Amino acid sequence: MLPSRFLSLLDLERLPWFARSDEQRLVLQDRSVGPVADLHTHLALAYVRPVSVDLQKLHPETQHYLPSCCAIDLDVYANQNMSPEHIRELTRDLTLRSVGARGMRATHTVPNLTREMDEMGIRASLLLPIDYPVLSNNAANALDAADATSDKLRSFGSVHPYARDRERRLDAQLARGARGIKVHPAVQMVRPDARRARELYRMCGERDLIVFWHCGPAGIEPRLGQYLNQVKFYEAPIAENPRTPFVLGHSGARQFEQALELQRRYPNVWLETSSQSLSAVRRMIERGDPDRIVHGSDWPFYHPAISIAKVLIATEGQPELRHQVLWANGAKLLGID
Repeated sequence: MLPSRFLSLLDLERLPWFARSDEQRLVLQDRSVGPVADLHTHLALAYVRPVSVDLQKLHPETQHYLPSCCAIDLDVYANQNMSPEHIRELTRDLTLRSVGARGMRATHTVPNLTREMDEMGIRASLLLPIDYPVLSNNAANALDAADATSDKLRSFGSVHPYARDRERRLDAQLARGARGIKVHPAVQMVRPDARRARELYRMCGERDLIVFWHCGPAGIEPRLGQYLNQVKFYEAPIAENPRTPFVLGHSGARQFEQALELQRRYPNVWLETSSQSLSAVRRMIERGDPDRIVHGSDWPFYHPAISIAKVLIATEGQPELRHQVLWANGAKLLGID
């Protein structure tokens, strides 16, 4: 029986697909499991001031929000591997430090992401920017990064439901190659079923654009954020926008079962694996529609080996299903040939 608990990131080498390189880095040694698509990644985000992190700088190590030295239990929701101090440091890095170039976020750059993609057999990653109505330009930064990396990185856009010029922004991002938008209720401070949000989803459906939601309470966000992320608020927009594909990022987080039922009930709903426990990944594959499940890591919160390992274990002995979840479904959603 394969292990599910590890002393550190490097300890994942105990699984048959991984190894430790001469540089003491974790690598995917069994490339027969590839290619891999990662539909949930972020670069350093910036608010109020223009981005101050050099997004093209390579750092010796990526400072993930779950540090590589930490013990890892694959069979819990991923942030349960974090200590209270890790969560406090994560919160500081995403809030107070988002106006500068210090902290862990300084390492959340294109070269650091693509290095770990190469080590893990990830052929394509999707960047998910998050913008406010004003005083942020993360979508443009992510689309610029995708333009500069050929076909290795793709990027969605981000249009806040309360932006004054939603249609113009949406069309401008579509013209730049965005095949969808990211909506994060807790960060953007808007309920997913708000009237203006539903108008935005309708616009996306008219343009064949995907809506990638953060879906479900993660348990570490402020109380208001946990309220805004409740899965019960996602069903009405799904039902009234059958032309719009919705990806449930984190598959409902701590409300996984409710998200699974949405995927079973509506053909325009996709589940995404990032942060979910090994048991939940197994359950979504067994009870959900496997044609509408995509792999994601939530980099730089976590090293991509963590999410890949869960899919590999959950699909052991099922190579076609493994290929579907790790690559084919995501490639189809993103229009990759």
